[in-house]
Amino acid sequence: MKVRLQKVIADAGLTSRREAEKWITEGRVKVNGNVVTKLGTTVDPLLDQIRAHGKLVPRPQGRVFILLNKPANFLTTTGVDERGRKTVMDLIKNISARVFPVGRLDYNTQGALLLSSDGALSKKLLEPKYKVPRTYLVKVRGVPDEKTLRRLRRGIRLDNQPTMSLEASVDRISGKNCFIKIVMFEGKNRHVKRICEVVGHAVIRLKRTHFGSLNLTGLPIGAYRFLTPREIKSLEFMVQKEPLEQKLKRRSSMVRSRRIQAR
Repeated sequence: MKVRLQKVIADAGLTSRREAEKWITEGRVKVNGNVVTKLGTTVDPLLDQIRAHGKLVPRPQGRVFILLNKPANFLTTTGVDERGRKTVMDLIKNISARVFPVGRLDYNTQGALLLSSDGALSKKLLEPKYKVPRTYLVKVRGVPDEKTLRRLRRGIRLDNQPTMSLEASVDRISGKNCFIKIVMFEGKNRHVKRICEVVGHAVIRLKRTHFGSLNLTGLPIGAYRFLTPREIKSLEFMVQKEPLEQKLKRRSSMVRSRRIQAR
């Protein structure tokens, strides 16, 4: 089946589709040894040999989804760290398909990290409009009162930009500190740590316990497992639904249009 060249490059996880288009127009992509510069070029990813920015684009081998229980002190990247620190890819062994992290967890954060070979679905899972939940258990200094929790739930401004509302509740108290359960639907840089710092409760330890409906039950730290077909379908269902806000907006627009036509 013929597919647009930039989509093949993006789905392989080498870069975004927009950046792939730039590579094509700049002459950095070869198909079967020939430089291709025309956007809209279609290829057969199973038959054609494609090189992008000097790298061989792997042929699709079926979609792969992996859930990793990431330990602390591992970088979430597919590259090599200049300082020699270990990455999550050091934990993924004997997998022929090229997988890449869906989003990221900070170096010191542990927990549920999804990796996939499906670039298109991975991108959708991270889009805030679909509200795919990510659940964290956060140990913080002190014990936030209800007013502070309400402030967290409303969303905190970061970099002078509003963040989405979230769910926040005290899970348990541990001496002078406590554990907060936070469910959020977007992921900015150091998001959890920064919002907790803003409300005066610095993070001591952070663990992501769930990604969507996926959890870490039976998965030791540093171990991973392949998702079942049912779990993959569950992820697909989350991003096939029309977001509620968008649905309401569309319905409201239709009602206004009918009223105008009826006049």
